[in-house]
Amino acid sequence: MSSEELNGTAVSPYSKKIKKETRIKESIIRAFFLLNGLTALVFIILIFIFLFKEGINAFNHISPSDFISSGKPDEEGVMQTVYEWFPTAGNARHSLIPLILGTLLAAIPATIFSTILGVGAGIYLSEIANPKIKEFLKPVIELFAAIPTVVLGFFMLVVGASFFSDIFHPTNRLNAFVAAVGLSMVIIPIIASLTEDALRSIPMELRMASYGLGATKWQTISRVILPAAFSGVSASIILGFGRAIGETMIVLMASGNASNITANIFMSVRTMTATIAAEMGEVSQGSDHYYALFFIGVILFIITFVLNLIAEVIISKMRKRNTF
Repeated sequence: MSSEELNGTAVSPYSKKIKKETRIKESIIRAFFLLNGLTALVFIILIFIFLFKEGINAFNHISPSDFISSGKPDEEGVMQTVYEWFPTAGNARHSLIPLILGTLLAAIPATIFSTILGVGAGIYLSEIANPKIKEFLKPVIELFAAIPTVVLGFFMLVVGASFFSDIFHPTNRLNAFVAAVGLSMVIIPIIASLTEDALRSIPMELRMASYGLGATKWQTISRVILPAAFSGVSASIILGFGRAIGETMIVLMASGNASNITANIFMSVRTMTATIAAEMGEVSQGSDHYYALFFIGVILFIITFVLNLIAEVIISKMRKRNTF
C-alpha cells in the first residue's frame, strides 16, 4: 500500500492527490443524482401504467367498434351509422373519428406554417445573419417557447379570431385555422432552433468547396447545406408535429370545440386533447365516459411517443456520424 493511500488520499490518473473526504462527497453527490433520476423514472412508469390500465379497461365497457361508429335512430326509427362523439347522450356515441380528424386538421396546417417560417428562420440565423443580429434574434425567437400556451390561446380567442374573421369570413368564428395559427407560434421556435443546430453542424469544408466551384450563397444553401442537413431538419419538423398534436390550451380556446367531420379548415373542430381537458373534470369516475377519455389519452400517448421516437432515432444516427 502506498503512502498516499495510508494518508487517506488517492492519486488520480493525472497525478493529483484526492482527499478521502472529497471522494466521499463525490460519491454522495453521484448517489443523490442517481436517486433523483431513478425516482423520476419510477414516477413516469407508474403514470404510464395507470394510463394504460384505465385506457385498456375501456374495452370492458365499450365495444371496440363503438370507438369508430355507433348506431343512431333517425326520425323514422331506422338505425343509422354515425360517427359522433356524444358520450353523455341517452344513446351514447364514442366515435373517435371526429376527434382524430379535428386534431389533424389543426396540427397539419400548423406544422406547414411552422415549417415554412421555422426553417426559414433557422437558415437565416445559421447562414445569413451577422453575429450581432443573430445574438438578438435567437433569444427573441426562443422566447416564444416560454410564453404560456393559455396566453396564446386567449390571444387567439380575443384578437386572432376576430382578425381572421374579418378577412376570411369563415363559417365559424372559432375554427381549425385560428387554432393552427396559435399552434404555429409554439412550434416555430422548436423548428427554428433545431434547424439552426442541424445547419451549423455541417462542416465548413462543404461550404468552401461549393464556393470554390463558383456557387453563389443561395445555391450553396439550397443545393449543398439543406440536402446535407435534411435529416436534422426533418427531425425538427416531426418534433414540431408531435408538439402540435399534444397541445391543449390553444386548441381548447380557439378551435370551437365542435366535433365535426369536415375537411374545411374554417369550421369548428374538436381535438383529442381539448376533449380530455374539457370533460375529465366533470365525468363520473368508473363510467363509460371516464374510460373512453383515458383511452383517448392512450392513443395520444402512442402517437406522440412514436413521433418522438422517430425523431430521436434520426437525431441519434446523425450524432453518431457527427453530421446532419
